[in-house]
Amino acid sequence: QVQLVESGGGLVQPGGSLRLSCAASGSMFSLNTMGWYRQAPGKEREMVARITSVGNTTYASSVKERFTISRDNAKKAVYLQMNSVKPEDTAVYYCNAEIRLRFFSGNSNYWGQGAQVTVSS
Repeated sequence: QVQLVESGGGLVQPGGSLRLSCAASGSMFSLNTMGWYRQAPGKEREMVARITSVGNTTYASSVKERFTISRDNAKKAVYLQMNSVKPEDTAVYYCNAEIRLRFFSGNSNYWGQGAQVTVSS
């Protein structure tokens, strides 16, 4: 069974840095686009950053120049380096992956359990 396990959330002061990690496990044919989404209280879940299997990246305008997404295909992992964080970055961050389980199957969408990030002094 495929799972996405996140780590690295916590409390950080405004202007500080934090790094989130997410690793995929289980049997799969291919691990395609991976990304990070977040959901603040009372708000809808939004895309933060995405990265394709060949390294093309997309960022939300609110985090561009501050956050960096990267991945390690050998480890089936994706990372989110968060710099110059702001109180408005406070949210639960979810890892997402498009996974092809078998050669003849299409992509299926998987989510991690979520990691709380709180930016506060």
